Amino acid sequence: MVQKVKQYASALRYDFPSSVVVFLVALPLCLGIALASGAPPFSGIISGIVGGIIVASISGSQLSVSGPAAGLSTIVAAAIISFASFETFLVAVVICGIVQIALGFAKAGIMGDYIPSNVIKGMLAAIGLILILNQFPHLLGDDSSFEADESTTAVVVEKKNIFITFFNSFRHITPAALIIGASCLVFYVLWEKIIANKKGFLKLIPAPLILVLIGVGINELFKGAGSLPALTGGHLVTIPRASNASEFMSFFTMPDWSKFLNGKIWLTGGTLALVASLETLLSIEAVDDLDPYQRVTNTNRELKAQGIGNVVAGLIGGLPITSVIVRSSANVNAGAKSKMSAILHGVLLLLCVALIPFLLNLIPKAALAAILIYTGYKLAKPSLFTTFYKKGWDSFLPFVFTIVAILATDLLKGVIIGCVVGLFFVIRSNFKLAVLVVSDANRYLFRLRKDVSFLNKPIIKNRLEKVPANSYVLIDATRADFIDKDIIEVIEDFLKHAPLKGITVELKKSNHKDQGFITNGSKIVAQAKPVVQKEAVAAV
Repeated sequence: MVQKVKQYASALRYDFPSSVVVFLVALPLCLGIALASGAPPFSGIISGIVGGIIVASISGSQLSVSGPAAGLSTIVAAAIISFASFETFLVAVVICGIVQIALGFAKAGIMGDYIPSNVIKGMLAAIGLILILNQFPHLLGDDSSFEADESTTAVVVEKKNIFITFFNSFRHITPAALIIGASCLVFYVLWEKIIANKKGFLKLIPAPLILVLIGVGINELFKGAGSLPALTGGHLVTIPRASNASEFMSFFTMPDWSKFLNGKIWLTGGTLALVASLETLLSIEAVDDLDPYQRVTNTNRELKAQGIGNVVAGLIGGLPITSVIVRSSANVNAGAKSKMSAILHGVLLLLCVALIPFLLNLIPKAALAAILIYTGYKLAKPSLFTTFYKKGWDSFLPFVFTIVAILATDLLKGVIIGCVVGLFFVIRSNFKLAVLVVSDANRYLFRLRKDVSFLNKPIIKNRLEKVPANSYVLIDATRADFIDKDIIEVIEDFLKHAPLKGITVELKKSNHKDQGFITNGSKIVAQAKPVVQKEAVAAV
């Protein structure tokens, strides 16, 4: 315990600046996702606080950041409308947490291990592109859609796809927002190229904090000079303000327990638990992949931590929580070393919304958009596409299909489609490698390797049928770990009928493996001579 405290203390000089970055990224996302879900704005902040302080403390992940996710906003919005009460919906959030805790004890975290790495990389690249597309309108000053970190279709004010919103934003440019956003983006790029690779005090200063100060400074300059209309209203971050502690506590909401036994609420809670758990496992896989120290998270413990977080969030008026990849990747890119960064970001959310909401409300969304756009670029660098292209089509196509599917649908559906495409290439590869057929004159070698499934039956059957009369065939099954019964039937039928065409067949099989052949012995020969032919058939 003492050693862990020392480790966290030594990493604090990296974790605190990173926590500021994550806080700045999380703040507008928490508010935007609450708005998209049709929930009170402060409910998103509550989930960010719980995800940071409680979930991160319990989780085994050192770099994952949890909070409200846009991927759940559609389910949440439909549920709130269906229940006609946010307090009733909070019961479903508590149930979601209970189910996740049960999944953790049932060791369901293994589900995340079956996601291929090229699909995970495709998910990260897709989220990077979504970030760029979603945030570019804010950079230009068109704030018609909320900030979404994993959704391409979840918009509130205008029911539009992000591609439509992206192109339409060029028709609604706000000069002050464009100047602020472009200045911050250029500064961020130069900072990363020049300062980030140098040692010294400047390296410890988080670039997003400077960007926020630049954005606020330029906007205040516009207010003072009057040469250009300054940003106001929807172009700025909007935090609920409380005049006293009693009013601040009123932002927290209790569930309506009178509806606890309602079957519809349990169904909603179970649905939230399933989707939130899958998104969490995907995010954890991606974060572990990004971790420069390649630490591996215990996924079962993560499900329990998320479940406890959702129980607490539901009890005090928060939205459902998952591990979220955008905030997590921002955490990694900011140089975090341990979970203290995620915990501190939750503390910052709590302190700032309680003590200085008036200062946070001065931050232009264009400045925050610049931070997220550059984060998106890091996730979807052109070099990533080149790397997978060089690996071959079996790696490149699942990667690309995952990106396209996520952009066209949503995170969960896109990953499933990517996995299906990846599975196709796995089956195709196994199909090709399972059977080797080599011929030389009238001599044929059929070598069965690895796992020979029923999918290989057509090629084996067709090639055996094409063997000309008076040939010699060696069927080598010594290297096969598994041979399907359909394949065994095809081979034994060939052993029976081959002598009728004058074909001599030799079958080699391993004595150490029960491969399911009816014939006995490790070496069976079906001779072409008429006398031996009867004996061979009888032996079979």
